[in-house]
Amino acid sequence: MNLEVELFGIRFKNPVWVASGTFGYGLEATDIYDVSKLGAVVTKGLSLKPRLGNDLPRIVETPCGMLNSIGLQNPGVEKFLKELYPKIKNIDTHFIANVFGESEEEYVEVCIALEDAEKIVAYELNVSCPNVKKGGIVFGHDPLILGNLVESIKKRIKKPLLVKLSPNVTDVTEFAKVCIESGADGLVLINTLLGMKIDIRRKKPDLATKTGGLSGPAILPIAVRMIYQVYEKFGNAIPIIGVGGITTYEDALEHVMAGASAVQVGTANFYDPLAPLKVLEGIENYMKEEGIKDFKELVGVAHKNI
Repeated sequence: MNLEVELFGIRFKNPVWVASGTFGYGLEATDIYDVSKLGAVVTKGLSLKPRLGNDLPRIVETPCGMLNSIGLQNPGVEKFLKELYPKIKNIDTHFIANVFGESEEEYVEVCIALEDAEKIVAYELNVSCPNVKKGGIVFGHDPLILGNLVESIKKRIKKPLLVKLSPNVTDVTEFAKVCIESGADGLVLINTLLGMKIDIRRKKPDLATKTGGLSGPAILPIAVRMIYQVYEKFGNAIPIIGVGGITTYEDALEHVMAGASAVQVGTANFYDPLAPLKVLEGIENYMKEEGIKDFKELVGVAHKNI
């Protein structure tokens, strides 16, 4: 059986990655298991300057998931390169840097700062951020702004560029099309959905920011649907990385059969640190049971059986 996948010119040992914001910078889990068993680690979001994040409370549990409004707290790209990057150099797997900014220029500067970091093999753009120069319009909610962002970064970098699309739009395929036409190397579907929880005793929202991003099992069917729609429209024009609600290998395979070439395990890491390894083992056992020799045979297969 072959679990290796080659995407955007990079060979990954397997298709199971961990999602940004749920695995730190790859160091926190090293005391629990061998992180090099993962296909890739997507780092917590990195910005040009350090960010303290939002006020507390900024995480709340919900039925079948959680809401977070961390506010992209991070040490900034310079401190990451000086203090954290040297510690991940010996972990034998690929690292993908999740990057964001408050302006197009900031996105570009963060990526440029990481260009010489060999361990970082690609960038994942978090476009669910407001563009301060455009009156706070979220990058991922305006096709023109999104297209310009992707084009600007692609002109300045050599590494592959993945775009993590927001599900909080009317038609996700419209934004996928813009990314493809602007030169993106891959799509990541999906980011969190906007939600709210109210404390009926305090009679106010649980989160200090009122709203937050919903993740966990509750969003699995939405992620699968959006992956299916994008793959149905664009096929193999661009690789899709599936993320959203994956807690078991069955969840991961739904993503894959909908059209994802690899998957990211996110919220499950918080309550079961071994979840990514269990997903990987489950996929391997499934392939044995089904007599499937190459993982690529599963990608998009749901489109063929209709």
